[in-house]
Amino acid sequence: MRKIIVAVLLMLTFLCACSESNKTPLYWFDKAKALNYSNQKKAIEYLNKAIKLQPNYADAYNERGIAFTQLGQKQRAIEDFNKAISLNPENANFYNNRGIVYFQLGQYQRTIDDYNVVIRLKPDNANAYNSRGASYLELGNKKLGCRDLKKACALKQCAWLESAKSKGICR
Repeated sequence: MRKIIVAVLLMLTFLCACSESNKTPLYWFDKAKALNYSNQKKAIEYLNKAIKLQPNYADAYNERGIAFTQLGQKQRAIEDFNKAISLNPENANFYNNRGIVYFQLGQYQRTIDDYNVVIRLKPDNANAYNSRGASYLELGNKKLGCRDLKKACALKQCAWLESAKSKGICR
């Protein structure tokens, strides 16, 4: 009986090991996304597996950057966004996500630089105009800040402009 139990345990161990090795990068990516930002550490673990299997998986670096951002590991997030951008420099979402972190760090010129790219790639992205406008305002440039907030409002996102108007920043 004891030999049978040992044999079964060995077989289960082998099957578990084999089943994980058959997983694709997309499997691990989807598994991380399915967590819907509820468990960042687990998501990072899954994304690490995806990246290990496919080191040029730009979307996996981007998602891992988002997870690091939410854990407060902003420098690691920036490194992952940088890697995603180097692999796919035409993806506006990667610049957008890095711009968010730069804004959180008070690096407003870098935020502006990233949102310049987002706007070049997606000229009707109201969020990009709002974020770039807020960055200009943080740097004391009311003219460019208000111009961007007005452009965002023209694209149907007026909350930031209304807030700036109520504070007497924009007219």
